[in-house]
Amino acid sequence: MRSEETMQSGKDLTTGRKPRVLMAMSGGIDSGVSAMLLKEQGYELVGVTFRTFDSITESCMAREKGCCSVDSIFEAKHLAEQLGFEHHILDARDTFRKTVIQNFIDEYLQCRTPNPCVLCNPIIKWGLLLEMADELGCEKLATGHYARIGRNGDRFFLRKGKDGLKDQTYFLWKLTSDHLSRTLFPLGDLTKSEVRALAAEHGFVKLSQKKESEEICFVPDNNYRNFLKENVPDLEERMRPGKFVSTEGKVLGRHEGMYNYTIGQRRGLGIALGVPAYVVALDAARNRVVIGDKDDLMKSSLLVRDLNISKYDSIEDGMTIDCRIRYRNQGTPARLYREDEGLRVEFDTPVESVTPGQSAVFYEGDDVVGGGIIR
Repeated sequence: MRSEETMQSGKDLTTGRKPRVLMAMSGGIDSGVSAMLLKEQGYELVGVTFRTFDSITESCMAREKGCCSVDSIFEAKHLAEQLGFEHHILDARDTFRKTVIQNFIDEYLQCRTPNPCVLCNPIIKWGLLLEMADELGCEKLATGHYARIGRNGDRFFLRKGKDGLKDQTYFLWKLTSDHLSRTLFPLGDLTKSEVRALAAEHGFVKLSQKKESEEICFVPDNNYRNFLKENVPDLEERMRPGKFVSTEGKVLGRHEGMYNYTIGQRRGLGIALGVPAYVVALDAARNRVVIGDKDDLMKSSLLVRDLNISKYDSIEDGMTIDCRIRYRNQGTPARLYREDEGLRVEFDTPVESVTPGQSAVFYEGDDVVGGGIIR
């Protein structure tokens, strides 16, 4: 099936009227330029910035930053005032803590490696914000993501952004057709350098030079181990030291608790074998960290759960796609096969460091077919 032209204008084709838009603003350059572009195109904007967490740990108190910090909220509000539209602050801390943060903790306690942004998008950014859009009479929601939207009949789906280095569809795969039918991505056809130039041209020189943070917003020191220690009082009891073992089961040493390790990790193992050694598996049932060489990291297949198939009604056995298993991954040709509890992905060539808890996202060219969580 061929997809229809990318849907970016948001214009109501029956009336010619541009809808009222809730503009999600982080205080950063991407959402700021998105707002500028939509204003120029004649949209009526209502700005919103959500508060998702407090400085709840000592490490965070020392250096709170990121998209949801207090400073970023006031920067977003100030920008909305400069651009001439109203701005609201949404307190999402309780929902965020009970869903995104709790899932982050639970996944690590199950020896999986979560991606909180993937969960935050449907629950907070398109969950709570669309509810707010309804309350404020906004038909559409706009964000500063680098992505586009395609349409296949009555189904809306994601398409990669023009800027391949900034494309964010990997984090957005959980969005449904209903979410996307109400979404605008003003930056989908722009590169990052073009966005910076637009900010400067509009007189926002400081904003055009603003640096980005790729850290997890509620772990601003980028140390998830410290975050777990500070937020799971009995962590050391629940995840006790155990054994390092080889792929053949030979005991190699003692690990310091399985939360300290992720698939593919080489540094910080605290074990010297005389050759490069990697974490190749986490055996939660026996509290064992399995150590191997680089070849042991290569996998020819994986299983995914919690599926969201957006472009088509269903997946046919043997369907060919490109599968990405991490954000910076370019994708590997593969085939999809239905299983009782999800999908099996069979790669044409082995891939490295398949990590339970991370996302596997399926592409046809620029189109996102769907995705799931690696089991």
